[in-house]
Amino acid sequence: MNKIFKTNVNNTFNFEIKEEDILSLDVLPVSESKFHILQHNKSYNSEIVETDFNSKSYQVKVNNNSYNIIISNDLDILIKDMGFTIGSTKHVNFVKAPMPGLILEIHVEINQEVKENDTLLILEAMKMENIITSPRDGVIKSISVNKGDAVEKNQLLIEFQ
Repeated sequence: MNKIFKTNVNNTFNFEIKEEDILSLDVLPVSESKFHILQHNKSYNSEIVETDFNSKSYQVKVNNNSYNIIISNDLDILIKDMGFTIGSTKHVNFVKAPMPGLILEIHVEINQEVKENDTLLILEAMKMENIITSPRDGVIKSISVNKGDAVEKNQLLIEFQ
């Protein structure tokens, strides 16, 4: 089975490259990151300047021209379409009560900036104090409860901007 790789060059050009096209290149390593390539009787000097394995992105120089390249295979595209990309930011805009309980303390104010895992409030449930933390970095848009309020499971507590 012939693999096909989808490439994006400089966030402008998209190409599909077949595995057989890659294997047909005449490549001679000059050093660990430099290569001499022959294709259709044309000579190219190339250098891999920078790599990021997680995002499959590369900065490559070919005959002293720089290119930023992102390479994806079928699995990468499927993972992206399913929303499971590495390093994707969390898009949580609400914090809801995980269980019924009583609001003991509120540690944030409207328009306050918070970091992921900062304490937002303390919820007492079943005689235990539960610290509710921020699921992401953000700014508090609204607080829907007050100290001393009884809340139900899934009740809105805090909304992010």
